Amino acid sequence: MSLRADAPRCGGVAVEFESEDFRDTRANKAKRSPGSALIYLKGPKFLIYVSGALSMWGDRMWHFAISVFLIELYGRNLLLTAVFGLVVAGSVLLLGALIGDWVDRNPRNKVAHASLFIQNISVTVCSIVLMLVFSYKHRIEQIWDGWLTVVCYTVVIILADVANLASTALTIAIQRDWIVVITGYNRGHLAGMNATMRRIDQVTNILAPLAVGQVMTLASNVVGCGFILGWNLVSLIVEFIFLSRVYRIVPALSIKPPAEEVDQANEQMREMRGLQGTDDAREPSSPTEDNCSMSLHLKEITNLPLCFQRFRWLLSTCKDGWRAYYRQPVFLAGMGLAFLYTTVLGFDCITTGYAYTQGISGSLLSVLMGVSAITGLMGTVMFTKLRKAYGLVNTGIISSCLHLGCLLLCVCSVFAPGSPMDLSLLMPYINTNSSEVGGMASQRQKHTYPLRVGNNQPLLPDRSSIHWTNNTVLFDNVPSGTAPESYISIILLFLGVITARIGLWSFDLTVTQLLQENICESERGVVNGVQSSMNYLMDLLHFIMVISAPQPQHFGILVIISVLFITTGHTMYFLYARKAKRKQGLDT
Repeated sequence: MSLRADAPRCGGVAVEFESEDFRDTRANKAKRSPGSALIYLKGPKFLIYVSGALSMWGDRMWHFAISVFLIELYGRNLLLTAVFGLVVAGSVLLLGALIGDWVDRNPRNKVAHASLFIQNISVTVCSIVLMLVFSYKHRIEQIWDGWLTVVCYTVVIILADVANLASTALTIAIQRDWIVVITGYNRGHLAGMNATMRRIDQVTNILAPLAVGQVMTLASNVVGCGFILGWNLVSLIVEFIFLSRVYRIVPALSIKPPAEEVDQANEQMREMRGLQGTDDAREPSSPTEDNCSMSLHLKEITNLPLCFQRFRWLLSTCKDGWRAYYRQPVFLAGMGLAFLYTTVLGFDCITTGYAYTQGISGSLLSVLMGVSAITGLMGTVMFTKLRKAYGLVNTGIISSCLHLGCLLLCVCSVFAPGSPMDLSLLMPYINTNSSEVGGMASQRQKHTYPLRVGNNQPLLPDRSSIHWTNNTVLFDNVPSGTAPESYISIILLFLGVITARIGLWSFDLTVTQLLQENICESERGVVNGVQSSMNYLMDLLHFIMVISAPQPQHFGILVIISVLFITTGHTMYFLYARKAKRKQGLDT
């Protein structure tokens, strides 16, 4: 039994998802079979989980360490870290569609192996360069009047960026395509695999930075680089073997729909005729005429120099990727998820830095971070329960309402006692007498506390699939004299942030599965690549917000703007849900 009504179609191919009854029947039979545990350990799901855990652990260690390394290299200044963050975000924003198109056009095993190899080798070479720079930094600074140091910094940032791009390609290939095929287009199994992969990501995002941080603290940066280097080499071998085995034991992975090149060419020719003002009602041209026109058009392109041909092809691929993203039935749901990235309400360096100015100690922040990880895991459990009971679209609605409801506590914290929010910042500046100016200045400084950023605090941390568990270096001690008049504001803020993660992660998993189910197989890569670009674009807006309003007195304004962006994102999802329910009603 299958559900054909909701199956996405592309090129005349329907993707079928199994019903819940069929899934439960087959699962019960598997449980009664002898040796089911051993079969599971040798099965593709377990191999994907282990491979994903190794990959995520290495990614989290590396993204944490590279921020610290760049700060140490540049005299404990945040400039290199900021440049690295901008390069990473900008590269994914520009190349996301191209990466996804490359994933779509190549066999699954070649994509996974190439991404895995490029990622781990880039990190390995970058670690070697960092070890040399840390060991011979003074000598390197004396060569070429210090320009060799600049070259080393450039090489490190480029290699780290290449590793991040390869990691993006691997994530799209495995978590957006492979697991859909491995589950046999079974909605229940797909939801379970998505939730398990997200739980693994949650745990590694907390433990991996702590592990590599302990190595760097107890030993040195050079030893930390060596530890990451060794981990990546071992992980490369294990992941390569596991992914190769999964590809062999799941025959469906070797079957990939061919690219619809002829249809795309005909569509482009029709668009060109429309731009030229041709009559749509006229007799359709024969295939021979179309082929002649196509050959003339291709001949014009081939007459261009090779570099212009490549550039034109890249632009065309990017345009087609964004167009494919826009025409997806789940476009509004994907955009809604992207809008959730424009927020300061998460455990990144921005929020923890603000908490530090409000008298929260590093030890308490670490405890709160652990509690937030637990609530995130609760969100993944709630997703599987709600999806089975109410359906996928309704799960997103419930998760959205829960997320927004909890964030109202953050809005209340802006106006609660102890908040450093100064509403006079929203009023136009009026040049009055000095006493009024002095009074306003003293009022603005009422809750201003020195923000002593730790030496290892990254400015632009890594952004994961969804970025509310970013790597953060916690502070050791609370500076004296930073206790606010009341802790009600900061308590409400973190209570809202922590509880909102339940609805947040459930909503994230909902949109992820909607993208998996409703995007046709031949476009999964490019559409998810554009989705990654949108996520990074909205993430850049979040940092622009912080740069525009960096003081603790501004944080309340940032909270309100963040909630407005999140509300906009969920509103987009509500529009998608209304449209999907209406379509479902018409189909029935």
